[in-house]
Amino acid sequence: LCVQDILFRIHSLMPMREAARAACASHAFLNSWRYHPNLIFDKDTIGFPFLHSWRYHSGLIFNKDTIGSKESASGENVHHKIDCILREHKGSLKTFKLDYARMNGLDDFSYLDSWLQIALKPGLEELTFMLSASMSQTTGKYNFPCPLSGAKRTYNFPCALLSDRVGNSLRCLRLGLCVLHRIVELGPLRSLTRLYLCHLSITWNELERLLSNSLALELLHLTGCDEIKCLKLSSALQRLSGLHILVCQRLGVIESKAPNLSSLRLRSGCRLDFSLVETWQMKKLYLVQSNLIYDARAKLPPVLPNIETLYIESQREVVDAPMLPTKFLYLKHLTIVLRLEPNGSGAYDYFSLVSFLDASPSLETLTLDVTQRRMVHESIFVDSQLRHMPEHHHGHLKSVKISGFSSAKCLIELTCYILKNAVSLECLTLDTICGNRCYDEGGDNWCVPMADPILVETPRTLSAIRTYIENKVPSTVKLTVLEPCNKCHGKRLERLLSLSHNVISI
Repeated sequence: LCVQDILFRIHSLMPMREAARAACASHAFLNSWRYHPNLIFDKDTIGFPFLHSWRYHSGLIFNKDTIGSKESASGENVHHKIDCILREHKGSLKTFKLDYARMNGLDDFSYLDSWLQIALKPGLEELTFMLSASMSQTTGKYNFPCPLSGAKRTYNFPCALLSDRVGNSLRCLRLGLCVLHRIVELGPLRSLTRLYLCHLSITWNELERLLSNSLALELLHLTGCDEIKCLKLSSALQRLSGLHILVCQRLGVIESKAPNLSSLRLRSGCRLDFSLVETWQMKKLYLVQSNLIYDARAKLPPVLPNIETLYIESQREVVDAPMLPTKFLYLKHLTIVLRLEPNGSGAYDYFSLVSFLDASPSLETLTLDVTQRRMVHESIFVDSQLRHMPEHHHGHLKSVKISGFSSAKCLIELTCYILKNAVSLECLTLDTICGNRCYDEGGDNWCVPMADPILVETPRTLSAIRTYIENKVPSTVKLTVLEPCNKCHGKRLERLLSLSHNVISI
């Protein structure tokens, strides 16, 4: 490689702000703008004084971070900058992202067609096109507004540009908050592997045509596409391995003959009929529904014979997990999340979850996350007589984490059962708060908030662990007890404990 090629490679790996500064300081870097793979406009860089140097960048990204500042993202100012950059750009693009979600910046949609005409050229690999939206107070449905004026409008995405211009190169497509009714104009998208549709106005017939032109598709992600009432995936989707469906309110039927579908995420009111889904290759399943635990234990083992990862989340439970002879023979990773509502059946018997352990002889990791607004279970300090289940040794279970741990008797019983029967257990983590902590990867620097009645329960929880659990932990097991974070909960916990002591003294 020559020096110029090395400099070009270095420049292509720089974040956009640093790359822009380098281009302004060096003629060598300025020249490489013509071929740079990514250009990111954010609240800092959109006002950068050397804006003219951006015109040769080969990847253009405009989103709420890049042009969303109050000063720079005001109507015609931002609109004019974007228009100038696109019209003066002379290189080909690999990435084009236009994301107006939750921001203002355009006076109308008349410029969008011309922008797409410029951006969608052969060689484009990734396209993100997200418009702004407002939530109607009366209907609860998404409308598609003019971001500046707030007038309700629609933008019908020009499908013909996709197949005519980038049909051979486009690998990832993200569309949101617009209308996709011109599917008849669409031709084959031969390289498309990932498709994300978010709050899009599209019917099943239109989506079916889109899928029939995307036979290389590996991942289909639908969020808030409320006009779709059924989803029927054909066997022609040979490479489809992932299906994610989030809050598609009218979706009532999911049918799949895709032979290699191995990962399914479903967060919706739709009850999945597994008799309509080819499940032989299914390895990962993520379900979020109310009253899910019983059905998951009773119905899933026969229809998911090869499942390895199971995530189930429920906001409401009225029936405990049943003890049944059916097995998850290959299940290795199990996560159960219970978000129990204050007025729901809060006294769920966590000890019944032993049923999942006994049904999973290959289980290696267990994560239980419990969220409550108030303590509704009987405390171990009220009745310390523990229930017992028949012994069933688990030879593969190595890691267990229980978040939202309390002095609830049924949680103590579940923990003691695990300590007694998981002969290969290496680590047990008992977290007194639920959800993510402030230092977790991908978190927002704050722990998940805790309701006062649960937070004030913490001292009793720690006492229960010391009294009923610590003496049962084998020397080969590492016990980790996580107290409430001092930064996020310390002052409030101190205040609550002080108030409770004052009440007792009175």
